[in-house]
Amino acid sequence: EAHNLVDRGREMYSAELKKEDFLKLKKVVRGYDKKMGSLLERCNRQLLNYKKECEDYRTLESVEAFILPLNKLAAQMERFLEDYDDSPVRKEVLEFYFEISHFLLMYDKLNDKYVIYGELRKDDSFVLKLFCVDPSGNLEECMMRGRSSILFSATFLPIQYYKGLLGEEDYEVYASSVFSPEKRGLFIGSDITSKYTRRGPGEYFRAASYIKEITAQRQGNYLIFFPSHAFLREVYDAYQQTFFDAEREICILQEEYMGEKEREEFLSRFSEVGTDNLRLTEMAPSKEVAELRKNKGEETADRRSLLGFCVLGGIFSEGIDLKQDRLIGAIIVGTGLPQVCNEREIIRQYFDKQTQNGFDYAYQYPGMNKVLQAAGRVIRTAEDIGIVALLDERFLQRSYQRMFPREWEQYRVTTCNHAAFHVGEFWKRWT
Repeated sequence: EAHNLVDRGREMYSAELKKEDFLKLKKVVRGYDKKMGSLLERCNRQLLNYKKECEDYRTLESVEAFILPLNKLAAQMERFLEDYDDSPVRKEVLEFYFEISHFLLMYDKLNDKYVIYGELRKDDSFVLKLFCVDPSGNLEECMMRGRSSILFSATFLPIQYYKGLLGEEDYEVYASSVFSPEKRGLFIGSDITSKYTRRGPGEYFRAASYIKEITAQRQGNYLIFFPSHAFLREVYDAYQQTFFDAEREICILQEEYMGEKEREEFLSRFSEVGTDNLRLTEMAPSKEVAELRKNKGEETADRRSLLGFCVLGGIFSEGIDLKQDRLIGAIIVGTGLPQVCNEREIIRQYFDKQTQNGFDYAYQYPGMNKVLQAAGRVIRTAEDIGIVALLDERFLQRSYQRMFPREWEQYRVTTCNHAAFHVGEFWKRWT
């Protein structure tokens, strides 16, 4: 979906080279090509000069002193690849040649939409990057090669932000939703926030309490999204210590690093079976619960709610299709603001200089898109019924509400003490 094209455009039209890679290849080609080794050392020395002037990251006006030996190195690598087709170091040379070629290609595209910066990373490595902060020109040039372009996304909000960064100057169409707004309950928590300055045991406990109050009103499958893995763990621990009921629910977590098999296993837990008024989750219960049920003579079919604790912007907040009762609720803790980092700050500073609101471009707009994507997991067909809970008082601010879709005009403001009542009232209409 095209809302991803802003960051992917930045990535496609940016390029970086790591100083340590020049030294690494120099050791590899030693004894095979003395001239290439000498040029690798020249490039390394120039990057070392940039590194000495960099404490964290530093923007640079020009890197011409580096480009001159880099061009010569690329030419020498090309000659080597043509002359020594069976060289034992060909693979390493070829891979780095592609990196250098891409860097030089992006250097030829440099304009005022780029920022050049050097960054000293935690492992003491040094990277020089040509960062395409505004990819609109490059994307527009690419799309002009066709007769027309149609860009689609369900979360193109605010639309002028996307039009500006995607190089689109023509028409936008807002298609009316085919989903009945009555089938989605939208709730905003007014007494909770994920602001860094407010994070602590009290806010973690409040978030856990909200989760308990909301999910207790209807048995089913829920996804609960957090701004980071660290925040997720804090709330999960608070929930386990105070509210978790093994007979009523199962909790599963998105791990920080998950392979394809682990992702499939996570999603497979959100299966569905038919029952009277609600298709409920059926899966193998934990050993403790299975033993308890056996002692009570109960059937082994699981009738507990499934709570999936996930990260906003992660693999389970976009591109998954949990239809009908495979998912009946999404609880979103926080506004999804990206973590502060050098590139986000470069984006903010760049758009501030363009007389735009740099904070919006670097943090608020990308964060809200993650929220919209996570909320979109709930209603997937015209028959779906579910709730979306936005747990952060900032969602009541005008700066956030102007990014709400038209379908979000009707919402209920609630508090932790009243969430159970408000959510329960919604579900009564569909019992």
